[in-house]
Amino acid sequence: MATAEYASSARIDIFLMRALRNPAFVTASFMALYTFAVHPAGQNVAKAQVSPPGPMIRIEDVARFYKLYDAAGGHPTAEQLQRDYIDSGSDGLHELSKLRNVSGSTIAKELSNRPEIYSDAKRCTVVLPRARERLEVAFHRLAVLYPEAKFPPVTIVVGRGKPVGVGSPVTGVQIGLEALCAIKYFDSDLEDRFVHVIAHEYAHVQQVVALVDDEHPSVLEGSLIEGAAEFTAELISGGVSGPQLRERAEGHEKEIETAFVSDEDKVDLSKWLYNGTLEEQGDLGYWVGYRIVKSYYKQASDKRQAFREILQMSDPKAFLAKSGWYPGIQLD
Repeated sequence: MATAEYASSARIDIFLMRALRNPAFVTASFMALYTFAVHPAGQNVAKAQVSPPGPMIRIEDVARFYKLYDAAGGHPTAEQLQRDYIDSGSDGLHELSKLRNVSGSTIAKELSNRPEIYSDAKRCTVVLPRARERLEVAFHRLAVLYPEAKFPPVTIVVGRGKPVGVGSPVTGVQIGLEALCAIKYFDSDLEDRFVHVIAHEYAHVQQVVALVDDEHPSVLEGSLIEGAAEFTAELISGGVSGPQLRERAEGHEKEIETAFVSDEDKVDLSKWLYNGTLEEQGDLGYWVGYRIVKSYYKQASDKRQAFREILQMSDPKAFLAKSGWYPGIQLD
């Protein structure tokens, strides 16, 4: 048994290293690796019907919203939205309603102020079925790389123009179709955009509740939580939620990260996190956090254990100290 366990761990370490260098590698090999991990060497798996765990990905709220939207000529009332969309919606929609003040009234107000984001978001509905298929693959990868993974539902809804997404170990994942579709600087390929952003939010489901749901994080804490989610998204889906951050920071790594070190203990996040708009990207803390996490992973000899420690991080300062990161470090 010890030999089989060692072989399984070694193969998964190789898988993780190849996936980091070339995320497309995972698509061709994850099911074979999953079978190996579940059925150690020496067992006959030819007849085994392996069905890796994964979440339900719900998109029916979107269809119900646009049925109402079309029937009302693009101008449903607050009462109609509350009764026929919110109240009759999924558990995920109800959760988002409580978390982020999504109601018939707030949606109607946003519809009046910015009708174009709702009419334009229809183009994003076309990619949802294929995005769902790709996400099922990504979540199966997560199950291979992190057997402790939890799989609550992912719910895609239409909201009040924000948030783009919410991910928590407590409440699962909710994605605002109209908000994600309206962002100007995410992946131009809409399918990629949905896959990578949802994979990012799903990483938050695996993280420590006290950090993910901390209402007053430091710059370092918040950046590491988001950076770990970006790293996980890249590992399981092949890309990060904010790919243009790399281009924006290229050639300025040392300057940006030296400034980050000066601010890492502050609780004013406005320079680093959650400071973007639909038109302009902020969130440089995502990128710095990603680079710290990537440094942690690259210097680790046991990649599988390193990935577990990334998701289970509970002490940001200790994690930073162990990462080997410093401003301007070369990682690629």
